[in-house]
Amino acid sequence: MASIFTKIINREIPGHIVAENEHFIAFLDIMPLVMGHTLIVPKKEVDYIFDLDDDLLAGISLFAKKVAHAIRKSIPCKRIGIAVIGLEVPHAHIHLVPLQTVGDINFTNPKLHPAVEELEATAIKIKNAYRLP
Repeated sequence: MASIFTKIINREIPGHIVAENEHFIAFLDIMPLVMGHTLIVPKKEVDYIFDLDDDLLAGISLFAKKVAHAIRKSIPCKRIGIAVIGLEVPHAHIHLVPLQTVGDINFTNPKLHPAVEELEATAIKIKNAYRLP
């Protein structure tokens, strides 16, 4: 059975996509820790990040770097935190979280429940920054 991420990749369910290439996709977490919390996902469905082949593992890091720069340009923050948990969805992914403090990347914090319109506006800001040179 396809993961929820594969369903977003295949456009079977909506996602607030901010960047995409042949191998990877980036979209907003719909229940973010902070606004701008973005997921980086390989299009190939592999459960555990360290089971990705070497090229995909290296590629996801480089793709995440470009997306992190776009997030930082669009969301006021001091840094972009990175986390790999891998327990929530059986599809490898990286969390990019805009940080003001280290507490912003605490996954035991209550999640936000932003309106669809707020997610759409945030996605557009990041997407536009990603397209910049």
